[in-house]
Amino acid sequence: MNFRRAVSLVAWLLLAVVVYSTLSPVGMRPHIGNWVQFERFGAYGALGLSFAMAYPRRRGLVLTVLLAGAAGLELLQMVLPDRHARFGDLAVKMAGTACGVCVAWLSVRYAQRFRLAESGAVRKANPDGS
Repeated sequence: MNFRRAVSLVAWLLLAVVVYSTLSPVGMRPHIGNWVQFERFGAYGALGLSFAMAYPRRRGLVLTVLLAGAAGLELLQMVLPDRHARFGDLAVKMAGTACGVCVAWLSVRYAQRFRLAESGAVRKANPDGS
């Protein structure tokens, strides 16, 4: 199993966990402490990072779909009797998603630059122009 396939599997499993956590009753929702906004930001950040790493040539589409999905899941909470949709929660989820996709983009960009520099394809310009 190659890296991209493994990350893709992790991304889809993480999506299932996020959907379950978002739509399940409050008592059944997994949590790691009292920092609920931090949990939301981290979960959606990991989701954005994993999908952007799994599908690196479609980062724009990944970002769009995940942002729309976060909004859709937040709106679905309005029809559940024990859940509530809040704009603040949605903002934290969207910020986490965007940060995760951005981290994936930056890591791929700098990894490529590092590989090029190591292979000697990138030459440093001499101050004297030679």
